[in-house]
Amino acid sequence: MQTTTQAALDTTHTQPLAEASQPGRLVSLDVFRGITVMAMILVNNPGDWGHIYAPLEHAAWNGCTPTDLIFPFFLFIVGVSLVYALDGVKRQGGPLGATTLRVVRRGAVLFALGLFLALFPKFEFDTVRIPGVLQRIGLVFILCSTIFLYTGRRTQLGLLGAILVLYNVLLQLVPAPGLGAASLLPGQDLGAWLDRTLLTEAHLWKSSKTWDPEGLLSTLPAVGTGLLGVITAQWLRRRDVQPAEKVAWLFVDGALLIVLGLIWNGWFPINKSLWTSSYVLYTGGIAISALAALYWICDVQGWRGWIKPFLVYGVNAITVFFLSGLIPRILNLIKQPLPGSGKEVGLKEWLYQTLFVPNFGVPENASLAGAVTLILIWLGILWWMYHKRIIIKV
Repeated sequence: MQTTTQAALDTTHTQPLAEASQPGRLVSLDVFRGITVMAMILVNNPGDWGHIYAPLEHAAWNGCTPTDLIFPFFLFIVGVSLVYALDGVKRQGGPLGATTLRVVRRGAVLFALGLFLALFPKFEFDTVRIPGVLQRIGLVFILCSTIFLYTGRRTQLGLLGAILVLYNVLLQLVPAPGLGAASLLPGQDLGAWLDRTLLTEAHLWKSSKTWDPEGLLSTLPAVGTGLLGVITAQWLRRRDVQPAEKVAWLFVDGALLIVLGLIWNGWFPINKSLWTSSYVLYTGGIAISALAALYWICDVQGWRGWIKPFLVYGVNAITVFFLSGLIPRILNLIKQPLPGSGKEVGLKEWLYQTLFVPNFGVPENASLAGAVTLILIWLGILWWMYHKRIIIKV
């Protein structure tokens, strides 16, 4: 990672409508990223995994809860962001080899950070989980960036359609060797077989051991989610279209994708763990609609008095996601005697049991309060970083 001290965004003294008609930085994108990473921290850090409100849990298998929207939102944002980062280079029309190499390096760093989180603190390479959230972000970033750099919008739309149809065919028509007919049941699909064959069960998600929600084959449709962001960004960057027209068509496209996703759900169910094609369309439609609303509010109308908490999260999103996963692991290495139990627990668990559990009658409320407190602590740290103009980039 590298730290930049270039000026942080000043969101209070701008001309929003003029900004919105230019292909510059989107305030709404930083806000959307901040909201998404806040939600990611909330669902990833409950005080007690045994007591969680239903909307803060993933769907057991088929279906989609609010929590199931978070990861595809982030990949969609990755797709939008890379266009704003790379479009200038692409328009210059020169050789793209050096840019492609930088893309691969950045994706590799993201993958390595995810692998480090999986290894820490025991560094058991024989059983480390190889797939993961940051690993998938890194792969999607590399593939979507390469596709954007070397293809046009029409080709990208064709690739998106081909990816979704091909994935549907693979999962519903191609049986996993040794398991009989093609199946979408946990651990019995083609993707699960591929993960077990190439990665072995030792390197998959420990909660299942036979399949992984960030597995190899399901990364293919995850690239489709990123491509939706790539295609959306190119529409937003058009100079010949007025902001109101951009927003109107984004809402139309978002609604259309939601409907198509729900229709496709009839035979290829919406499922985050499999990252099904219907899931890509459904969550992508919601993501486009959310960005359209934020774009209209923040960039076109300039209503920005409320955005600061989300903005400070958004400009250091990967940093806070990585550290919010690392620091609890460090705290758990510090053992403390738990009063009344006669056993030692990690400092994170000790803080939760002593500060939150006694003060909330409902366990779910205590668990939620623990997660919200973590968000507020990080908000203070990120607020300070923002005002010190510290932005850590991969």
